[in-house]
Amino acid sequence: MSGWHIGIIGGSGLYDVEGIERGEWVTVASPWGEASDAIFTGRMGHARVSFLPRHGRGHRLSPSQLNNRANIDCLKRLGVTDVLAVSSVGGLTEERAPGTFTVADQFIDRTKGRPSSFYGSGMVAHVSMADPVCPRLSQFAVAAARAAGAQVHAGGTYLAMEGPQFSTRAESHLYRSWGCDIIGMTAMPEARLAREAELPYALVGMVTDYDCWREEEAAVDVAQVIAQLSSNAAKARAMVTALLHGLPETREASPIDTCLDAALITVPSARDPALLAKLDAVAGRALAG
Repeated sequence: MSGWHIGIIGGSGLYDVEGIERGEWVTVASPWGEASDAIFTGRMGHARVSFLPRHGRGHRLSPSQLNNRANIDCLKRLGVTDVLAVSSVGGLTEERAPGTFTVADQFIDRTKGRPSSFYGSGMVAHVSMADPVCPRLSQFAVAAARAAGAQVHAGGTYLAMEGPQFSTRAESHLYRSWGCDIIGMTAMPEARLAREAELPYALVGMVTDYDCWREEEAAVDVAQVIAQLSSNAAKARAMVTALLHGLPETREASPIDTCLDAALITVPSARDPALLAKLDAVAGRALAG
């Protein structure tokens, strides 16, 4: 058992968190390169909290430019125990209407060329992604979103597309036929990397538009997204505050905390010392065992 340290990765529409006590911006060095920005860290309620603006302050980074490995590594180095991701998404079903929130429980990855693992030649690991989110943190997120006054769907499949362009109509219809509920550009490989770093992860998708599958409506554009972002932002901040204040005082251990125990496969004699050095934060506990 240990204390909570919630890492919040804020996407479009959530560029800061209000009410953090004794907060300060800190720059964390990572062997995986530069994170999206410095991290604002302090306390709220029973928890320490560290906020990372996913696209950088001023929204200067596109989804394809994000250094997800550095982002997750830096949060781990700060001592983060759990990661709450907040993202703007498109709705792929009627009920996932603009203004609603979805706490995703599954993902389909259609991104291209993004580094998706900390591991490779010289240190191979295979983590399970069958259940890609933390059910405990997701339940806290659902309760917090409802407390903030949001209409929230508990569960849903997130289609991660490459972007930065929005979908074609044919793609949008295809993703609906696959049973996807929301669509975005940032959850993958972020969720994969969080699991590889033994960080329980939950994602709240804030719906800004209906993507482009509704033939009778104009296709989504940035102006429409920005207009809905403003409406979603206040509820997103209230949700984060409710979650942090609603956490139990003690953090019970999660199975995800030790998932690398069943994932590392390379025998010690064949491990690459240079890669092991880069893995000191994300896999240090498992490698020391």
